[in-house]
Parts: sequence; structure tokens; C-alpha cells
Amino acid sequence: MNQIAQPITIRNTTFKNRIIKGAMSEALANYEGQPNDLHLGLYGAWAKGGLGCAITGNVMVNVGAKNEPGVVVIETERDLERLKEWAALGKKYGMVQLIQLSHPGRQCPKGLNKETVAPSAVPFSPALATMFGTPRELTHDEILDIINRFATAARICEKAGFEGVQLHGAHGYLISQFLSPLTNKRTDQWGGSVENRTRFLLEVYKAVREATSENFIISVKLNSADFQRGGITEEDVISVFKAIDEAGIDLIEISGGTYEAPAMAGAKADKRKTSTIAREAYFLDFAEKIRQHVKCKLMVTGGFRTVEGMNAALASGACDFIGIARPLAVETDLTDRLIAGQDVRYAVKPIKTGLPFVDKMAIMEIIWYAAQFKTIGKGKKPNPKLSPLVVFFNYAKGNIKAVVKGRVNSRKSA
Repeated sequence: MNQIAQPITIRNTTFKNRIIKGAMSEALANYEGQPNDLHLGLYGAWAKGGLGCAITGNVMVNVGAKNEPGVVVIETERDLERLKEWAALGKKYGMVQLIQLSHPGRQCPKGLNKETVAPSAVPFSPALATMFGTPRELTHDEILDIINRFATAARICEKAGFEGVQLHGAHGYLISQFLSPLTNKRTDQWGGSVENRTRFLLEVYKAVREATSENFIISVKLNSADFQRGGITEEDVISVFKAIDEAGIDLIEISGGTYEAPAMAGAKADKRKTSTIAREAYFLDFAEKIRQHVKCKLMVTGGFRTVEGMNAALASGACDFIGIARPLAVETDLTDRLIAGQDVRYAVKPIKTGLPFVDKMAIMEIIWYAAQFKTIGKGKKPNPKLSPLVVFFNYAKGNIKAVVKGRVNSRKSA
């Protein structure tokens, strides 16, 4: 039996198969963070390709805290009609859609926003300090405001017709920053013990649940580890998973890493045991371990490349969903092909520009795929041979324009 093709239900929503597109940055919005026809073209292509569920790229809850140019922002009902079009597109093809709500915290390029805030004023490693500045520590009232922003965005998503949201608690974004002792040095109720460091995530979840209906799906993406010395321990990670499960979360996506240790891009794959590599998924071993502690549905993303490997993971009970990200950027019909028993066509390889200061970061693993999304959004076929160097220089040019525009707007509003 091809377990990939088996439907599954969360609350009152049925997923027609077990393939979920993991979140990837689209970078298709305008400076104000508004969705457009490119988003509809992109998600329409995936829907037509048989995808069971799509989790969007980062959707920010504060226009003053963007992680990159081109990110969608939901603060008000300003774009409600366009969001309704987006949600309706999924329903037309039976593709569940979860909006990934996020706040970047310290992970904002210098100059993009008026200021950068985080749980604590912890600078980046020297390798990334040239790109990311040291953040300002959030006040208690500012933390409460951000929690409310997550709830507001979720309410708007449900009003637009989306089936649910995913809270981005991985990859070094704000929720992840609160969880990690490396980036959370607070001594108040939001820091210190693992219980205190988990408080922000739990309060965001509770606020979102209160702002939405009983049938609205709430998911969270969490790190199995941040792969940094002095980071969150496995014992603490298990505590976080258990706490959010007990709170009532519907689905946890398991990932790992941060900008400073990008395991989410497969950077740690070469250090895995041979037996683990044979099972394909980067975080499957951890999923088996965490399955003993939680009751909610689990999703594993990263590394899956064959129908056999995906079916084996589902059959083992380690996960309920298979998360696929980068292959879908160059194969929009991949889901239909997997259900037909065909494997991923294009092997995912590290995206290298040949520029050492760029290649040591995970940034190309984001922006190269975003360039593919723009092509797909225009109704064209993706290009697996697209030059990483050209993509980087186009990205740098766009960043400079965004920074300049941001400074001009800041002066106007001052």
C-alpha cells in the first residue's frame, strides 16, 4: 500500500494525502507585504500538482519586523480580499493551506527595519555579524504586543478561509530565540528555566486558540536541536514538545538548526550515521523518540527523496506527514508523481556561488529557491540549472533597494 496517498483528518479538515509542502521563503510581496498574483500562480501550480497541504513561507505579524524584502505581512484586514482568493485556490483543488506566522526577532538584515528586537541583546557570531546587527531586548509590554499580533493575524487567516496556521518556532526565529538559552538571557518570567523559556510559545498558542474557532488547525514548527554549543538540550527540547502537546497543539513539524548552524538546509547531513542516511530524513530518529512523549500529529521535513523512504517513515509510526520543500521548487507536480510511485527527479545539492563569505551561510538555500518561485508564479517552468551567482547579485540589489526605501519611509514617518 502506498501510504503517501492515504487521507488523514485533523479536527474537521481532511488532508487528501500525506504530503505537505514545508515552508520556503517566496519573497514575492511588495514592500508593504501584500500578496499578489504571483502567490496565486505559485500555490495554484502546487495545488494542480496534487499536493495535500501547503504551508506558506514566513508571513510576518509586524511590518516593522521583516526578515527579508518581499515577505507577506498580516497585521490588519487590508488584504483580506486577496487572502480570500488565495484560500479559495486551495479549496478548489482540495489542498489544505496553513499560513506560517512568524516574527524574526534578531534575524533581520541590517538596515531592513527601523530596529531589531529579541528576547535578549545577544549578537551574532562573527561570521554573520556583518549582516545581522545586535538586537535590542524586548520589554514585557512589547512581548505581550507581539503575542497579540500572532492572534490577530490568525483570526484574519481564518476569516479569509485558510484551514489553519503554523507558528514558526524553529530556525532561530523569535519563538526559537525565547526557547534557546543562547539567545534568551532574561531573568524575568520569560527566561531562565525551560518552563519560563517555553512561556512565550505557550502564550502565543493560547492567544491564537482563543482568537479562532474550535475547528481551526494550529500547528507549530520546532527544532529537534539548534546544533550550537550551549544551545537548548535534548532534555529541554522534549520538555517543550510535551508542553505544547499538552496545551492542545494539532500538529508539530520537526526540524532543526538556525542561521548560524543551518541544519534545516541539510548542512549536518554529512555527519549523520550511515543507517540514518539510508532512512533519508534528517530528523526521523528524533521523531521516533518524541513520538513516545506526544499525542498530536507529527510531520518530518528534510531529506526525503524516495517513495520507499517516505512510506517506510509513515509505516513506522514515527510521523504522520511527509514534509517536502526544495524538490517542489523544481517539480511542481511532484506529489502526483510520488503517489504514482515515482521518486524525486532532481537531487538536492548545496547551492554555491563560489563566494566564501556567502557560501558559509544558509542564505543561498533560501533565495535560489525563491527565484524559482517567481518563475513558477509567472506561469513558467522552473529552471534547475539557474546560476546561484546571478541569483545572489539580484538578491543583493533588491536588498539595497529595500533598505534605501525603508530609510526614506522612516524619515517620512519621523
